[in-house]
Amino acid sequence: MNSMWYIKSFNFTCWNAAKIDMSEAKRQIDAMVEKCAVNTVNFALGAVQKHTYSTDIDWQGPHMMKDSDLKELIKYSKEKGLKVIVKPMVNTTDGYWRAYIRFFDEDVPCEPKWSDWFASYTKYMLHYAKLCQECGVAMIIIGCELVGTDHRSGEWRGLVSRIREKYSGLLTYNCDKYQEHNVAWWDALDVISSSGYYPINDWDNQIKRIQAVIDKYNKPFFFSEGGCPSTEGASNVPNDWTVIGKRPVNLKEQEEYFKMMFEKCKNINGHCGYSIWDWSANGRRKGLTGNDGGYCVEGKPAEKIVRDFFSSIN
Repeated sequence: MNSMWYIKSFNFTCWNAAKIDMSEAKRQIDAMVEKCAVNTVNFALGAVQKHTYSTDIDWQGPHMMKDSDLKELIKYSKEKGLKVIVKPMVNTTDGYWRAYIRFFDEDVPCEPKWSDWFASYTKYMLHYAKLCQECGVAMIIIGCELVGTDHRSGEWRGLVSRIREKYSGLLTYNCDKYQEHNVAWWDALDVISSSGYYPINDWDNQIKRIQAVIDKYNKPFFFSEGGCPSTEGASNVPNDWTVIGKRPVNLKEQEEYFKMMFEKCKNINGHCGYSIWDWSANGRRKGLTGNDGGYCVEGKPAEKIVRDFFSSIN
């Protein structure tokens, strides 16, 4: 099994994969290293289901990166001396957040069932478990912010066992913010991880709560997402992406958020890194110039904060 390392990374988003130019994706991997001193590439893939009560997950359509392309980018990253994480995610095509995926806890005839959803999700995960084993991937994030599923411990434990039959690397689950203490199956995984979108002035309270979870399970911990839009007021609710484009751009606010996050999180015992949201495989999204209100730090003052911090960690 791979040993844990300090993760210095971004979620390398591979959305709309049919339109990803492989040469550009490789340039963006190089750019993350050059501009932010990353040591890890976290490939974030996006399967879809039609709505939050659908039990059929589409992970084979043109929206997904081809296996051959993903393998090529993994190989490219490893040849650069980078560790690799693969994060197969689920989004809904009707726009609702994946956290609301949920079904009746007791089966009802003619209604969607947990068993059907987990059967589809298991096929999705096992495909990437096999691919990641073949490619020597260091870690798989087996789910992301699926809050409505977190209480289904039996199904998640069963899935972890199935994945371990095909994959020998590290496993974690990216729980949502404020949910670290609500996941009762961390003991089945190797690493605890979560989305760290916490208000700039509330880190002390959240770190105290997270530390109790780390101590209870005696596992390493990292933020598998985190960050803040460069938008006025976003540091108070950094998970609220709906403010982007509706409020004035504020590059300083994003910069100060990263300074505070890095400083406060030094106090977490067992903390082993960040995978910041986000960096696109397609390069800076259309219309973004480094003076936009989005999460991306490229070309903004926060970029230097990330680079300096990551460079300071051995």
